[in-house]
Amino acid sequence: MALAPSRKRRRPEPMIALINVVFLMLVFFLVAASIAPPMERGVTLVRADRLEGRAPPDAAVIRADGTMVYRGAEITSEAYLTERLSERGAEVALRLVPDRALPAQDLVAIARELRAAGAAEIWIVTERGLP
Repeated sequence: MALAPSRKRRRPEPMIALINVVFLMLVFFLVAASIAPPMERGVTLVRADRLEGRAPPDAAVIRADGTMVYRGAEITSEAYLTERLSERGAEVALRLVPDRALPAQDLVAIARELRAAGAAEIWIVTERGLP
């Protein structure tokens, strides 16, 4: 009497490793999302295509009416420059986040004031457009 050949049992796929990776990614994205400070409410960013951008760690927000907000409080352009110079020293790059409704001539006037007052660089933070 011949015995039937035994079937090899397939090992179950290691799903626990995949679950661990997905869980770690979830935790990473939750932590990364909570680190970024929220944007000023009611501000719509300017769109620009094919420009090299930088993250705005300490940017001043310029509302549509021309008022400037820095770290949650209204501030003048001279006070913003003074505060940034006291933090960084003589070579400071200022980052401005203008509202889309802000007239371009107002933005240029603010940038000229800051350059005349001693700002080394001024970066305009915009929303990158899709190609």
